[in-house]
Amino acid sequence: MAKRNNEHISIADALKEFVETHKLEKGLNKVNVAEAWASLMGNGVNNYTTSVRLERDTLYVQLSSSVLREELSYGKQKIIDLLNESLGKEIVKKLVLR
Repeated sequence: MAKRNNEHISIADALKEFVETHKLEKGLNKVNVAEAWASLMGNGVNNYTTSVRLERDTLYVQLSSSVLREELSYGKQKIIDLLNESLGKEIVKKLVLR
């Protein structure tokens, strides 16, 4: 059974400790990156986005429009910087557009 702390801690600290204890950070990062992509890219890009997948430090984005894929490929580093800034930490190091 888990040990009980008698000290009072905030809910944020308790959740953070729970995530670290149960090694859930990778899964949360995957969800957070997908949400950040959706919010940063807007409806125009999201309409053509079929899949957003994070594996290790590489973000794989599948697009249904080759024209949009070409346009976004010119600003890959800027997209990576925006995503990491939105997430508050460096999670994405490489972006692959498919």
